[in-house]
Amino acid sequence: MLGFQREQLQQIPSDEHFRIDVLALKQAIGTDRRAGRLPFCVVANAGTTNTGAVDPLSELAHLCQEEGLWLHVDGAYGAAAVLSERGRVALTGLGSADSLSLDPHKWLFQPFEIGCVLVRTGEWLEQTFRILPEYLSDIEGDEGEVNFCDRGIQLTRGFRALKLWLSLKVFGVSGFRRAVERGLDLAEIAEAAVAALPGWEVVTPAQMGVVTFRYAPAGLTPEAQDVLNRGLVEKLIASGFAMISTTTLRGRVVLRMCTINPRTTEGDVRETIARLALLGRKGPA
Repeated sequence: MLGFQREQLQQIPSDEHFRIDVLALKQAIGTDRRAGRLPFCVVANAGTTNTGAVDPLSELAHLCQEEGLWLHVDGAYGAAAVLSERGRVALTGLGSADSLSLDPHKWLFQPFEIGCVLVRTGEWLEQTFRILPEYLSDIEGDEGEVNFCDRGIQLTRGFRALKLWLSLKVFGVSGFRRAVERGLDLAEIAEAAVAALPGWEVVTPAQMGVVTFRYAPAGLTPEAQDVLNRGLVEKLIASGFAMISTTTLRGRVVLRMCTINPRTTEGDVRETIARLALLGRKGPA
């Protein structure tokens, strides 16, 4: 939508914990500037969808301030965890972002069609998106008036925030906080259950309500293990008991469990792991 070409985007490698490598980022900024390019924005993650990894936000904020760069944080999945004490600690530095995106249909439990972007300096949005053709001159309001058609691409839009506002009025912030904490707890329970299984390995620990793991029985090549793990997910979904997904980390197929549904119980999590273990023992047949 912004019109950038692929060569205008600089991908920064991640470390062993799938967090952005700050030193590599700093080196890339210097390399680009020496080549006559103009870095202007760093995009960090506040809980990736893949693993729940949180980039070192405080370090990135400091670097961006030093380098005069805009810091955008993609919190589409994980930013809402800031409502909990553990999430607030994990997301230290989030408040230093220049802009933040989040999806309330994820960890704020809303229906779709409620994407959200928060911007520290709202006037930048209006300078970017506001239009005032002659036929709209009569409806120009006071400078302090909030008109969302001036802050985004759509000139006509629905009141998407109504459902979140109503949910907060009914359940209160405390209700959301308890639900977030529950999601964090369940992911840790899943991690412990997997770690106790012979032949299974935790690939990334529970973080932000996400844990990834893998059945890696001895005697199978990594490629054969990939096929086996995909098959486990297919069989679990076909059983109708639970739905988890696969993803790829460092070239290997892993299972990904996301525990943020507020209706999920500890029993659901333990039974899902037990069924995967049983399917694994039965083998690929």
